[in-house]
Amino acid sequence: MKIKVLICDDSALIRSVMTEIISQQPDMEVVGVAPDPLVARELIKQTNPHVLTLDVEMPKMDGLDFLEKLMRLRPMPVVMVSSLTERGSEITMRALELGAVDFVTKPKISIQSGMREYAELIADKIRAAAKARIKPRTIPKPGEQGHAPLPALRNPLTSSEKLIIIGASTGGTEAIREFLMQMPSDCPGILIAQHMPEGFTSSFAKRLDSLCKISVSEAKGEERVLPGHAYIAPGHSHLQLARSGANYITRLDHGEPVNRHRPSVDVLFRSAAQNAGKNAVGVILTGMGKDGAQGMLEMKNAGAYNFAQDEASSVVFGMPREAIAIGAAHEVGALQALPGMVLGYLAQHGSRALRV
Repeated sequence: MKIKVLICDDSALIRSVMTEIISQQPDMEVVGVAPDPLVARELIKQTNPHVLTLDVEMPKMDGLDFLEKLMRLRPMPVVMVSSLTERGSEITMRALELGAVDFVTKPKISIQSGMREYAELIADKIRAAAKARIKPRTIPKPGEQGHAPLPALRNPLTSSEKLIIIGASTGGTEAIREFLMQMPSDCPGILIAQHMPEGFTSSFAKRLDSLCKISVSEAKGEERVLPGHAYIAPGHSHLQLARSGANYITRLDHGEPVNRHRPSVDVLFRSAAQNAGKNAVGVILTGMGKDGAQGMLEMKNAGAYNFAQDEASSVVFGMPREAIAIGAAHEVGALQALPGMVLGYLAQHGSRALRV
């Protein structure tokens, strides 16, 4: 059965190009196009699509208002189509919190040719969205804790020597938020690779920083990795863990994409295997594809202890499934339980942490 896609965008050009891209996929069909949410609402009733692509900024009804009502009344997979602007990135982050599965960006220059270059990416995101588990969302506000942070760690060596290394993709922005909001202020330093384009990782980090007890920032490169801090790979570079004397530091690499991604989870995990060894704890969360699986296996072989999100709590069980399948994960758990599982392991093993 083909994936039925409904396109909602106020730009006739974007509607035309998206229709062309989707119609060229043998496993997809466009069942309707809408210039605004009011038309989209009627077409959803008529066509019952599997996936909706939705422009973040729409006439007649704000895209976020429409998304919020849709996820409350008729939850379905939604892929946002976002502009590469600061406002666009902030709206997109909010859309993901409201329940959108993923997003694609509109090219700044030569929209028609740019969108065609993105055809494979767009198709992949729609396929992932069609498989996604759509769940009700609890939307936190700045200063509000959706989950109380877990108790402080008993052993200070855990914070100074251990590291938590996280990788995620589709559905990962909300999974990372839920994980980090449970981290106590004395948790080990955290490095994160989330598949996300340049311009969006900064907004993502700022949003998390406003919600979490720990400090969250976009990695700048060559900075010391500190306890109680999380560093998110910027959308333009791979994030790597490196050593400078006795300290761990971040390093940015603008090299070619790995597994079609930059930042790549495999790149981050491999650097953790090489430079942290037994002091690293790996966490692979929801995501499409297999990026991170081989890197996590290298972490395990280097002595790291690894956790994978389970299928039931994953939006898309691609990346965790691949890691589990090759034996890279020591433990598998629901997203809500993973922070406690990670901190429980650290509390038990922190005193035996070894400097590499």
